[in-house]
Amino acid sequence: MAHIVSAGRLRKSPFYTSTIEEGAETLLTYNNMLVPRGYGDREAEYWRLINGVSMWDVAVQRQVQLKGPDAAKLAQILCVRDLSSQVIGQGKYVAICDHNGVLINDPIAMKVADDCYWLSIGNSDIWFWARCVAGERGLDVEVSEPDVSPLAVQGPKAEDVVASLFGDWVRDLRYFWFKETEIEGIPVTVMRAGWSKQGGFELFLRDGTKGDHLWRIVKDAGTPFDIGPGYPNPSERTESGLLNYGTDTDDGTNPFEVRMGKFIDLDVSDDVIGVKALRKIKQGGVKRHQLGIVLEGGEENEDQSIWLDIVKDGAVIGHMTHKAWSYRMQRMIGYALVSVEAQTGDWVEVMKDAGPVTGQLSPIPFAV
Repeated sequence: MAHIVSAGRLRKSPFYTSTIEEGAETLLTYNNMLVPRGYGDREAEYWRLINGVSMWDVAVQRQVQLKGPDAAKLAQILCVRDLSSQVIGQGKYVAICDHNGVLINDPIAMKVADDCYWLSIGNSDIWFWARCVAGERGLDVEVSEPDVSPLAVQGPKAEDVVASLFGDWVRDLRYFWFKETEIEGIPVTVMRAGWSKQGGFELFLRDGTKGDHLWRIVKDAGTPFDIGPGYPNPSERTESGLLNYGTDTDDGTNPFEVRMGKFIDLDVSDDVIGVKALRKIKQGGVKRHQLGIVLEGGEENEDQSIWLDIVKDGAVIGHMTHKAWSYRMQRMIGYALVSVEAQTGDWVEVMKDAGPVTGQLSPIPFAV
């Protein structure tokens, strides 16, 4: 058995022991924490998500907590979306940008209280960014990482599993809305959310000592529904058109390029970081856009973040950012970040080390 040597801030999640007991075979690092990526049968894990219910350790989805009199002000400065009408118990998908309008994270901003927000982040150090901005602006707010670790329950049967645990009130939760509760004395926040399009919830564990206990509770409740372990599935997320910050973006990507335009409010205050740059980008015209791509050829062994050149008519027009095997389409698919002159239906070549591979640009989400 391989041994993991923890260094620096690399941590195990509260659900780590349970995932190992379930047979997790591969672990990745994400937000300075280990996350399972596979339990030995990739296809079975995919179909469990599509047709049934799957439980995921996503404690790596860390929370950046903004707490204090200026918490709302800081949240708005960080997020290029109008949060003025947000109420307690509501989350919003937002873009966090730098001063040049470059996307540096795409979290869910959750209003926990009038003086408390959580940013449920992707893989980047937004904790440091938020703390620096708060200090530079002289705001009365504490920026911290709370003891909060999400456990996802995903798939078409997820609602029945979660309702059996907490009651039918969960069926009335709207997407990205949440409610604090507890189960067997364990404090959790239940939110309708999750990094799939198959439906589901995230259970935000608020006591890291209770991870294995919560795992067992959810597993037992899901047994009548044939629940099993899984992870944020690259095949399903690609088919469904979900953005993966850091995989599908580079150090120059703005939100308009990756289909986040409808989540951007350009009329927010100039104090909001990046909004002035985004206004100029919008006025001048976006140069790249994100499309799907379907490759010729058969299945490859690994899902990959790749950033390979895409060529059309002899010229490089952009990059293929990642690829995954679609079990429903029986094709290799991925995302392309390409010039706006390229359109769906265009035939292109992806320049792999072994030689060019033909592909066709397609809409996102894919027609599975």
